[in-house]
Amino acid sequence: MSVQLGIPQFREGGAPSSGQPSLPAAGPAGVPARPADAPAGLADRYGRRATDMRLSLTDKCNLRCTYCMPAEGLEWLAKQAVMTAEEIVRIVGVGVNLLGVRELRLTGGEPLVRADLVDIIGALRQAHPELPISMTTNGVGLDRKAAALKAAGLTRINVSLDSLHEETFAQLTRRPFLDRVLAGVDAAWEAGLGPVKLNAVLMRGINGAESPSLLAWALERGYELRFIEQMPLDADHGWTRRNMITAAEIRELLSKEFVLSPDPRARDGAPAERFEVRRRAAGSADTDSPVLGTVGIIASVTEPFCSDCRRTRITAEGKIMSCLFSHEEFDLLGLLRNGASDEQLAQRWQDAMWLKPKAHGMDHVGLDAPDFVQPDRSMSAIGG
Repeated sequence: MSVQLGIPQFREGGAPSSGQPSLPAAGPAGVPARPADAPAGLADRYGRRATDMRLSLTDKCNLRCTYCMPAEGLEWLAKQAVMTAEEIVRIVGVGVNLLGVRELRLTGGEPLVRADLVDIIGALRQAHPELPISMTTNGVGLDRKAAALKAAGLTRINVSLDSLHEETFAQLTRRPFLDRVLAGVDAAWEAGLGPVKLNAVLMRGINGAESPSLLAWALERGYELRFIEQMPLDADHGWTRRNMITAAEIRELLSKEFVLSPDPRARDGAPAERFEVRRRAAGSADTDSPVLGTVGIIASVTEPFCSDCRRTRITAEGKIMSCLFSHEEFDLLGLLRNGASDEQLAQRWQDAMWLKPKAHGMDHVGLDAPDFVQPDRSMSAIGG
């Protein structure tokens, strides 16, 4: 059964030649429509241009992470509402060939639950031999598919891993699958899906104290760990600023065992701020110890990087979301299924991205601003 989310309807008028409805003449709060002389590609009103495409393959997931989904799960989209493999390939083609997309990340829900995942990646690779294609996954079942995903053309992988302790992992995900996730991480490494990146959300009073040992474990194995501030994208709408562990606190927790120094490589629009990691040794200067690797911190809440955001998102049912916190969604799949040309799809996409908010779904920064309203969708329904 499809979930009704109050997605805004398009007004008629000014439709393309195919007869499809156009975007509204004005966006939220009277924002002017994209002018004819707007920059090419997926540009917005703030001088940003999206080149990093996040595309959700499904809203379904086999975990119930407390910071994302309720214990009982969500109502999944009807099968016919979700993009088919052919539709995914076409939409990606519009992004790459007409709009300047240079990197693709496949997300969910959980991408591994799609039976045709390997076929989708193979078709995308055949259409775009040079396109970097990554995937974010919870790792459950990855051990059985990692080699096939690599052979099909997947470039690299991100795996969510919030704890190395079975009880804590089960508390956070509501599933006893830690051993399966760890097997998936190892299989991804062995298949050559590197650099293997790990994503960890720290929750106050649950797994925060584990952060140094989790980093040590990742460094020993050559994995790139990224800590992510918990964002207000949980289905239960229980997020509060005071209960999240901030980036500053994460750095403080890690500093008990490690010395962090800024990574000299340019951030280049990446959501994570990277740090070189050295072991803290008594009686030696910080720079005396060898660099063990890097760690990233994604501080979407307390140290936002919205001014350099380069992402555009397509949900599993083919709706454009210009920002994780957007309240506006624009239907691309409906236009495609009604016979629109690639050029008409590109125009719809450009018009939608022109309305991208400045930050956090608003035209000012601040997740704790009095006018911030959490989106209806949770992270799993959007696609990270």
